[in-house]
Amino acid sequence: MAQLQQGGPDEKEKTTALKDLLSRIDLDELMKKDEPPLEFPDTLEGFEYIFNEKGQLRHAKTGEPFVFNYREDLHRWNQKRYEALGEIITQYVYGLLEKECHLKKVSLPIDATESEPKSFIFMSEDALTNPDKLLVLIHGNGVVRAGQWARRLIINEDLDSGTQIPYIKRAVEEGYGVIVLNPNENYIEVEKTKAQVQLSSDSSDEPAEKRERKDKIQKETKKRRDFYEKYRNPQKEKETMQMYIRMIQREAEVKNKVTAVALTDSVHNVWHQEAGKTIREWMRENCCNWVSSAEPLDTAVESMLPDCPRVSAGTERHELTSWKSFPSIFRFFSEALEAKNSSVKPTPTRRSNRIKYEEL
Repeated sequence: MAQLQQGGPDEKEKTTALKDLLSRIDLDELMKKDEPPLEFPDTLEGFEYIFNEKGQLRHAKTGEPFVFNYREDLHRWNQKRYEALGEIITQYVYGLLEKECHLKKVSLPIDATESEPKSFIFMSEDALTNPDKLLVLIHGNGVVRAGQWARRLIINEDLDSGTQIPYIKRAVEEGYGVIVLNPNENYIEVEKTKAQVQLSSDSSDEPAEKRERKDKIQKETKKRRDFYEKYRNPQKEKETMQMYIRMIQREAEVKNKVTAVALTDSVHNVWHQEAGKTIREWMRENCCNWVSSAEPLDTAVESMLPDCPRVSAGTERHELTSWKSFPSIFRFFSEALEAKNSSVKPTPTRRSNRIKYEEL
């Protein structure tokens, strides 16, 4: 095995000189150099973009698709511009859920106090009263919010592939009640008070010498983290903390009431999330995961994880799996409902190649 050789005195001197140079660089001035202010419009019209009749985002004057590299050699500025547009897209989709899909916005928790952190979901009028069936839509993690599958698809492709609107309309046509969840909106950020900042730094009762060493390491770590954070978000000057919105788990009720679960390239892990045997068994019988794959749609894809059957979504692009598997998922739901109503298990067409996990 080859071994790395440490540099001689000259190399060490160069390294020391470089560190000294970097320590004297004024980060604020470096970031401000030749960079426009990070101030962006708060409406689509302000960005001069519109959604055309095909649901595609286009420049209002030129008709061209969205351009990320609006200013050359200013990647951070372009990224912040993209994020600002993304926030407008989020509000735009919320509007479509209410106006086009006729869903109502409901605050959670329903019994929250005046000062308690709150979130919200969207529901059809019959969501809690429909006697036959209910579709619950849950997006993935990241920047997406209620009604979205992928921000990138909304901006670069169209609303159909990037939002949950086709699912909602199809569900309503087939007599489902609909609930659109918003799990990424599960906390709020509030500014820390001076007392909280001081408490977090003085709360240790360790010996002074050990605390000093620990503080030194933490300060170095914080310095590096702050360097990155200031580059990524220079407008964030104050320390904040996350206040989580109340949540509750109802495993037994979920398993009794949920007939089928369709996952699209889910990144869940039954081991990391400590799913018990009963949950794993329930998932094997009631869930199916449409994963990114080069195989044709609905082709069985083997997995070593003891969770649920996996089939191809008919695309290798993760963000497109929800859109490409759209018709198969509704067929899966129909089969599950028919089997439940007839008390006969459906022929496991998508599950025939499933690994016998119990034998692993």
